[in-house]
Parts: sequence; C-alpha cells; structure tokens
Amino acid sequence: MTTSTTIDNAAVLWSATGADQVDRPLLLVLHGYGSHEGDLFSLAPHLPLEPVIAALRAPLPVGDGWAWFPISDPGNPDAASVDAAVAAVLSWLDALPQQPREVGLLGFSQGGAMAVQLLRAAPGRFCFAVNLSGFVGSGRQPGDTALAEHPLPVFWGRGTADNVIPTSAVERTQAWLPGHSTLTERIYEGLPHSISQAELGDVVNFLSAQYREPAGEPTA
Repeated sequence: MTTSTTIDNAAVLWSATGADQVDRPLLLVLHGYGSHEGDLFSLAPHLPLEPVIAALRAPLPVGDGWAWFPISDPGNPDAASVDAAVAAVLSWLDALPQQPREVGLLGFSQGGAMAVQLLRAAPGRFCFAVNLSGFVGSGRQPGDTALAEHPLPVFWGRGTADNVIPTSAVERTQAWLPGHSTLTERIYEGLPHSISQAELGDVVNFLSAQYREPAGEPTA
C-alpha cells in the first residue's frame, strides 16, 4: 500500500484558484486520522488572508475518513508508512502548475505529526509548521541537522485532557522541538483532543506574525 501512496488532486480544497493564487504564499492544511479535507478547511475564514489555503485529503481510506499512515503503535508510527505519506505530499507540491513563493504547514493530530515530519524531510521547502495535538516521530530524518543549525518557526498546541496522544510521544516532542525550531508552545487546561477558540486565536496570531516577516532563506 505504501508504494502507491498518492494525494488525490481532485479532492484538494482551495481557498483561491487561478490568478488569485499568483505571488501568494501557500498554507497546506493536513487533517487528522479518520477525518477528511473539509474538517480543518472550515477554519479558513478565521485565518489570515495572505496565504492561499489548500486542504489535502490523506491517501489511506479508514472507516468513513482518511489517514496519513496506519496506527499500529500509537504515537510511534511505522517509519516507512510515514515516509510514503511525506513523499506523496512533496510529489503533489512538485506537480503544482503554479509554484508558490513559500509554503507553510498546519495540521491536527496525525496531520500535525505530518507537518513536523515534512519539515524534517525537506526543511528547504517550508517556512514554518503549526502542530495541533500532534507529535514528533521517532528516529532521525534528513533535515534534522539543518533544522538544528537553522531552526524554523513551529507552533505546538495541546490540551491537558488529551487522552489520544501517548505521554511517550508528547515527551519525545518536548525533547526534540526546542533544539530544532523556534518554538511557540501553548498548553490549554482541560482541553481534550480538539481545537479550542483560545488555541485558534493563538494560531491566528502565530500565522499573522509569519506573514509579517520576510521569508527566510532555504536551509537545505
């Protein structure tokens, strides 16, 4: 299954098309396990207007939704499955007829893990990542050294009542992000595995700050 992993271009939801995409940054939105491209796309009206938003559908069918990779060991996914999903997103980006001038990442849960993993796989392709209730995968990645030397902005938000992401994955993320990103970390008291209004406000502030600042030089 992993060898044929691809992004369904027809399922991508766009906030702008055609000429409205020209010379604008791109924000890739990556949903969580068992969800779909329309889930986080519903946040689009609340997000800054600068980027074109593209919500991707994960490639693997699961129940009534989709997944980026199977859950065999929660918080510690199979590396080959994650690599296949990352490769699919990068291939989709490569094939865009209108190449964006910069690309940011925003994901929830499994999509948050994907956002960080994409940074680690190809830090030169992205400007920042928003990781909502996600985690950092185990093992080393090709871009880890570059990120340690030239860290990129990462927003990491999570709730104290999240019983979906294992403690081991949270601790791994806590250990990795400070040394490989310019980290904005927010913890929300009593928030389960979801996104609150307070967190959405913090995400908007983070994104607005990224779009006020010039894009950095590629790190790899």
